[in-house]
Amino acid sequence: MHYRYPLILLLVTVVWGMTFPVLKVATGLLSGVEITTLRFWIAALCMLPFVRGISFATWRDGFWLGALALFSMAAQAYGLQFIASNRSAFLTSLNVLMVPLLGLLLGGRPGWLIFVAAAMACLGIGMMSYDGEAHLWADAATLLAALAYAVYTMGMSARARLHKAVQLASAQVWCMAAMGMVWMLLDSGPARVLSLPEVINLEVLLGLLFLGALASAATFFLQALAQTHVSAEQAAIIYAMEPVFAALFAWFYLAEVMTPMAQAGALVVIFAVVLSQRPVSVQADGSGEPSNAYPPPK
Repeated sequence: MHYRYPLILLLVTVVWGMTFPVLKVATGLLSGVEITTLRFWIAALCMLPFVRGISFATWRDGFWLGALALFSMAAQAYGLQFIASNRSAFLTSLNVLMVPLLGLLLGGRPGWLIFVAAAMACLGIGMMSYDGEAHLWADAATLLAALAYAVYTMGMSARARLHKAVQLASAQVWCMAAMGMVWMLLDSGPARVLSLPEVINLEVLLGLLFLGALASAATFFLQALAQTHVSAEQAAIIYAMEPVFAALFAWFYLAEVMTPMAQAGALVVIFAVVLSQRPVSVQADGSGEPSNAYPPPK
């Protein structure tokens, strides 16, 4: 496997890490649903030149992949209204542990290390909860976001090779923009939606442009491109670097700090997600290339 594809996904995690402080600022004026919808309308406009010629199969896969990603991002944005961005990043990182666990439910046979890693991850989360910033509903929403993204990661690895990367990315963001608009109208109401131009200041607008153009349109394309060659398990371990970058940018941009106990818990979580990825599946032909055998959810 070429090294450029893992490096592409590593670049994606750097961009994702930058989104946590940006989202934290945006949640001061906008709800999670509003942020998610606006960022994907910006992303959809960026992908407009590539919509022509997309097949029904690509729209179909883009729809259910987009629905999973939309739910994950909206739930994450909701959680960020009540918890620190570094805590959100580490809870979100548990999706890399959930990928092999879901694989077990789908007929995979992960080794015993996966169960040790699961126990360590629970211990790490418990240690992080002592930072005084735990919030039941926000933590629960963030964990649901992690679960949805774990399913998304598996689905992307299973379906990316069946479509052109730019078309699959375009189908996803346009479906997400459409679903997000309906969700936002139901959640915020037409009056609130019409007043958004008066609510959004320059800082939040620049943040939304970053979230839409780079953290959505560009990263969806890069994921669709790279996960044609990188399995769900391999992608998940690379995505484990996201909370590291998130904590770095939160420290630089928001001056957020973590207590020693929370830092130790975060290290335990990182070790757990890395440990959980050590067993690597191999194709039946003995080629040594990792398998993309997990089917997408139905």
